[in-house]
Amino acid sequence: MANAYVQIGVAMLRTGILGYGGGPSIVPLVRHEAVTRFKWMKDEEFMEVLAIANTLPGPIATKLAGYLGYRLKGTGGAVIGLLAHIVPTCVAMVGLYSFINFFSNSQVIKGMIAAVVPIVAVMLGVMAYEFGEKAIKGLGWAAGITFFVISFLLLQTFAVHPAIVIFLFLFYGAFHHKVKDKWNKGKKQLGKGDGA
Repeated sequence: MANAYVQIGVAMLRTGILGYGGGPSIVPLVRHEAVTRFKWMKDEEFMEVLAIANTLPGPIATKLAGYLGYRLKGTGGAVIGLLAHIVPTCVAMVGLYSFINFFSNSQVIKGMIAAVVPIVAVMLGVMAYEFGEKAIKGLGWAAGITFFVISFLLLQTFAVHPAIVIFLFLFYGAFHHKVKDKWNKGKKQLGKGDGA
């Protein structure tokens, strides 16, 4: 179906043109295209795809573009998604190299770049807040805060590689509901025993 090819091409072209500041700044744009605009997947699935993509080598933006294209239309969709995402950047880099080199010491250009940084930070902050809100809703406040503290300590204090932390939490997530159900069942049985 040509429509799916057009959708993936347009979506990844937009992220390639509008994305500024590297892979992490493009993630909210890709999420908007995949979840909000075209509704290819739910937010929860995008979070899982993002977590897995972060563990793999290479730029996050191209991994997401390739995955979304492949998910929609197989190998052909992956090729279109990747090309639509990277070609605008390649053309812009080749075409604007001399301009950037000429104006590299310009205070105006430095000011423009500095003005974009807070916008990227806000976009990432909003996305992190929404992901955290969904995690709290699924896990509960106690577990959500506990896992946040554990991940913060592993990443910042013990300098564990992010891929290892993501795999640990993915592994736990696979068993979370079973553990929670067992815990709740045990509490109910204990409550019945106390009532007797």
